[in-house]
Amino acid sequence: MPDTSPGRKIAFAAFVRKALDDARATRAWSGSEVSRRTGVSRQTVNRWIRADWASDPEAERVVAFCTGLGLNPSVAFGVLGWDTATAARPTPAAPPMDPDVEALLRRLVDPNVSDAEKFHIRETIRYLAYRPLLPSDRPSRRGKAV
Repeated sequence: MPDTSPGRKIAFAAFVRKALDDARATRAWSGSEVSRRTGVSRQTVNRWIRADWASDPEAERVVAFCTGLGLNPSVAFGVLGWDTATAARPTPAAPPMDPDVEALLRRLVDPNVSDAEKFHIRETIRYLAYRPLLPSDRPSRRGKAV
């Protein structure tokens, strides 16, 4: 039986995110182009990136996604815990968590917090996580060797 821990979902989300970032960087593909070339809908890919799926992704879709991007599907299967031949990655120690982030996570799992409030928390986190860096946020490259 596959592992159902949130860590597995997060690991697969990171795998998909990296695959998309690589496709954007090396092939200049947009999310729509990745969807067209892999045959996996943008909605499905976005759910994978958000780790927002109740049941495991369909193996056929994972294979189509990987094949379309030139990746070995067994790597994705290993991340999902489906391939016993692939050695499991050691789980790195979790970095210390900011107290504010801990408070948000507690609210997201609190049954007394409304679904509307949880929705707003998630949307705000998504916005902050994926917003472009402001020029003042970017590190200075002046005087650094390339």
